[in-house]
This record gives sequence, structure tokens and C-alpha cells, in this order.
Amino acid sequence: MIRKTSVLRSNFIGIYAKAWDDVAFITMMADEKTVADFQEVLQVDVRKISIDNSSLIGTMMVMNSNGLIVPYGSEITGLGDLDGRNILQLKDKINAIGNDIIANDHGAIIHKSFSNRSRKEIEDTLGVETIRTTIGNILTVGSAGILTSKGMLVNPETDDDELEFLRDFFKVSVKSGTANFGSIYVGASIVANSKGVLVGKDTTPIEMDRIDDVLS
Repeated sequence: MIRKTSVLRSNFIGIYAKAWDDVAFITMMADEKTVADFQEVLQVDVRKISIDNSSLIGTMMVMNSNGLIVPYGSEITGLGDLDGRNILQLKDKINAIGNDIIANDHGAIIHKSFSNRSRKEIEDTLGVETIRTTIGNILTVGSAGILTSKGMLVNPETDDDELEFLRDFFKVSVKSGTANFGSIYVGASIVANSKGVLVGKDTTPIEMDRIDDVLS
């Protein structure tokens, strides 16, 4: 299932929410209609949370089945039970965790500037191999792509060799595309898991067909 929605009247819904196959987190400020969209499409428990009193949940968080990572010193309200996940508060000069890490249960790509110590902590928390690289020449890899346990959509600057590498590394189907009427920042424009996909309201029918094809 794929559906258009917005969060706080913004079509860049990935800034305000993060999801996996068992749970989704969204800003405390989201209205009940938006929460209902998330519940119906993603078919998971949707929890309203705040991180350091911020609404930018998707920007500050990454997770897979094994772990969850947030910036060091974060005060989190509403997180609840995480079914045994490892939790890491990552101490690094890079603190927009959701923008700078993209992961599933097979691997993680991280911003090139993460320290060696941070890379090891990310690997241990998420339980996957971790590499430093770009996606389509974008350093903020979490904003350059959207990844689930079923598929991955990346920005259109990603070439064929890189697409093949991503398929092998993450063990999923991978295509390039845009959302929100041409935005290359698909990670900021989409929230998805293996059960459903939410896109910003500016996303065109052609974009939705491509997104649905690779993620649903």
C-alpha cells in the first residue's frame, strides 16, 4: 500500500518520522489523522516521541531490527519498549544521525566523516557490516535514499555500477527515482517499511508508481 500524507503541513515527511517493520516513531506534534495514516499504511504501532524537544525525529534517528541510534546525550520522550534492540547514543561531531546513516538488517552506509570509533559502535549496535561512502555523490546518505527490508530507492544521480553495489550490499531490489515533484532527497520525502509506503503530498503519480514498484 502506498499513500500520500504530510506531517506538520510538510511534504518532507521523512524529516519527522522513522519506521521499521515492527514500529514507527513520529513527532509528538503530529495530528491524529497523520498518525492514522501511518498506522493503516505501515501496519505497526505508531509512537509519538520527541528527541531533545525536537520534532525532527527522522533526522536524528536510524534503526533496524537489531538496534537504534540517536545523538549522544539525547533526552527521548515516548520511546517505549524496543523488543531487545541495542540502543546507542552516538558521540561524534556528526549528530544528524538519520541524515548520515542508512541501514537495514544486511548492512549500513555511513557518512564519510564518522570516526573509526563511531563506525565500530554503529556496526556493533546495528549488527551489520558498515562502510563509508556516498549515494549518488550525496554525503548525507540517509537523505539520499530510503531503505527497507524489501527494497531501496535512491536519488537519480546514482549510476548503474553503484546501483548494482547497493543491491549486493543490502540484499534488496534497488532503483533510482525522485519524490515530492522531483526532489532528489527521497529519504526526506518518504517513510516506509516492508508493509507500506508513505510519500509527501507533492509526489506525482509517475513517481508513486516507481516508488511503489521497488518498495512495496
